[in-house]
Amino acid sequence: MQESRRSFFSKMSLMGFAGLTFPAILSARNTLKKVNEKGLTILFQGDSITDGARTRNKDWNHIMGHGYAYLISSRLWFDYPKEDLMFYNRGISGNKVKDLLDRWQKDTIDLKPDVLSILIGVNDVSRIIANEYTLEEWQEKYKKLLHKTKAELPNTSIYLCEPFLLIDDWPKEKKQQWEEVMKVMQKMVRQLAEDYNCVHIALQEHFDTSLQKAPAKYWVWDGVHPMPAGHELIARIWINKASKHLGFLKE
Repeated sequence: MQESRRSFFSKMSLMGFAGLTFPAILSARNTLKKVNEKGLTILFQGDSITDGARTRNKDWNHIMGHGYAYLISSRLWFDYPKEDLMFYNRGISGNKVKDLLDRWQKDTIDLKPDVLSILIGVNDVSRIIANEYTLEEWQEKYKKLLHKTKAELPNTSIYLCEPFLLIDDWPKEKKQQWEEVMKVMQKMVRQLAEDYNCVHIALQEHFDTSLQKAPAKYWVWDGVHPMPAGHELIARIWINKASKHLGFLKE
């Protein structure tokens, strides 16, 4: 199993993006340090992109799902077995910011992560277009998430992954509506990261650049949900950014 996993990552590295290959990632400077002998706990939160069809029981064969959260955790678990790392995936398919807020105590605060990674927003877009609520109301709910987390977990490092789209064959009007809302949403996430001293992880620009290598459906099959290569892209971006903050990674 370990050799197969190693082979998988070796093959994927051949698809590498400049500056996003794992050897470069693992050589970066890091700042977050462990505060005790226990290893870091890293929690992934979000919707179906994070969920990855994960199990809800103790079946460790599927507990991290089959998306970017799995790729990140398997890589770091493999490379750092002595660091006593713990990963949790609490993404739930279909979730919106309000849904995260409703379950935040049990699925985030109570887990007391050292690192919290959030990727949320795409399920809110259609509701905003339908005028069920506004972008400003969406932003206010996101602020409540961050305020609660900062208040109750002041030592937790928070990573805000921006939601993204990579649309190929949608009707022109629908595509335009979704992209207009998403651009504002991405701007809001960047501002929230700045206001709450979070690590911002840009994704849209990397997915846009990926079109130079292959068509949209190679990366994101329906405009929203990543293909395997799209999940790998997210994983590389995430680790590349995290490597500047996670103290257990060697320089």
